[in-house]
Amino acid sequence: MVQLSPAPVPTRKKPDRTRRRPIGSRTVWAVLLGLALVLAARIWLVEPVVVASDSMEPTMGKGSVALLLKPDPDPHTVSAGTTVVFPHPEDGSTTVKRVVATGGQTVAIEDSVLVVDGRTVAEPFVDHSRIDGTYFGPVTVPDGHVFVMGDNRGVSVDSRHFGTVPAEDLEARVLLPWT
Repeated sequence: MVQLSPAPVPTRKKPDRTRRRPIGSRTVWAVLLGLALVLAARIWLVEPVVVASDSMEPTMGKGSVALLLKPDPDPHTVSAGTTVVFPHPEDGSTTVKRVVATGGQTVAIEDSVLVVDGRTVAEPFVDHSRIDGTYFGPVTVPDGHVFVMGDNRGVSVDSRHFGTVPAEDLEARVLLPWT
């Protein structure tokens, strides 16, 4: 009778954890490509901006960050309710405001309530208890312009003070506000 002996069990050599594997060129290129994509998005698509005043409270408080969608918005697609960024007409500083009316519309404020083309506009983002008794207008927005206002109507310096803003001066739309 032939007796078979059990096959030897292979022993595994423990990996040497003291040596590091060199980083492959694919990994380096993947990291560089990722950084390039983030940089390109930052330059041409999305830009963060810090809100410098409290004129957009409660939507965006002073010091909050807003992500802007670039490039410049098409003036023909900007509508009421859109939050936009443009250079302030008086000092050129970056300004964040909400479009409340576009070319051809008539704007008024009656006892702190926004009225566009004779109709009251619902604005859940405005705290009306902070702006009681405010009156303005009516004024008609010229074609190719927008009428902008801050959500904190009591302290906002906006189109009621410096007039309408040419739609071509709009630099970006606010994509996402962070408070």
